Amino acid sequence: MTTTGFDLDMTLIDSRPGIRAVYDRIVEESGATIDVDVVVSRLGPPVEQELAQWMPADDAARWADRYREIYPGIALELISTLPGAHAAVDAARSRGRAILITAKHAPSATLHLERLGIEVDEVFGRAWREGKADVLRAQGAGVYVGDHVHDMEAARSSGAFGVGVTTGPCDADELRAAGAGHVLTSLELLPGWFAQHA
Repeated sequence: MTTTGFDLDMTLIDSRPGIRAVYDRIVEESGATIDVDVVVSRLGPPVEQELAQWMPADDAARWADRYREIYPGIALELISTLPGAHAAVDAARSRGRAILITAKHAPSATLHLERLGIEVDEVFGRAWREGKADVLRAQGAGVYVGDHVHDMEAARSSGAFGVGVTTGPCDADELRAAGAGHVLTSLELLPGWFAQHA
């Protein structure tokens, strides 16, 4: 039985419209100068890390809490699955367990899965880079699927096989350089890859 890990934002879901709307509210409330177009072009890192690019670290921590507070009421209805997400997770579960490992707040991630009908066996939130690797190791995951170079670095560090998808901010060359063993243009291709590498 194989455990497959999945990232969430820009791997299973297109979270850009929802995240954009939440950042627009943060700009309105905080008065901070944030280029929201830049933010949504490089999704992946935790919200604290992104906000620290635009405001002092102490303020970033406070506004990150506010971001998580307002996120469900603003973002959920604006976010959809990426092509192939359901079939990819189902294919992983047919081989064993499918787990979600994301930098997103776990309760928000769970709300997305429930609303969009994506069934995983366990959700691990607030994990980034080495934090993702720690979860992959602890869960004995053999594969990690993600869209970001840091996802592939986490897979490589943990000993899992990294499968990159080019649906996020990183291209195929970047994903391979970060440790991806295989790169797909869409999750629609993942069930076929599983079938060839069972």
